[in-house]
Amino acid sequence: MKLSEVMLELDATTLNGEDKLNGEIARCGASDLMSDVLARPTDGTLLMTGLTTVQTVRTAKIAGVVAVVFVRGKRPAPEVIKVAQAEGMPLFSSPYSMFVCCGRLHARGLAGLDGRR
Repeated sequence: MKLSEVMLELDATTLNGEDKLNGEIARCGASDLMSDVLARPTDGTLLMTGLTTVQTVRTAKIAGVVAVVFVRGKRPAPEVIKVAQAEGMPLFSSPYSMFVCCGRLHARGLAGLDGRR
């Protein structure tokens, strides 16, 4: 699924990374614990989280995450967006809860981190 399709499905606002909307997402993970993100294979995935810190961006980059969606309408501070731009990490904000975001993407056929649909 293209990142642009994901963003439409989640009614997400683009915070940065407009140039990467044609990127493909094969799997998705959701967590507010960055240790969980590092504990699973996440290369090429989309991360959904409510944690809007610089550490989220840095952890996502280390884990090979393609883009981050902040759920529940959360928006990071400007310095977080600045770090994400420097790292080439697209950031988005969705008004939906993490549960609803996961459900909407699963219904569209996106697999979880374990590859199951």
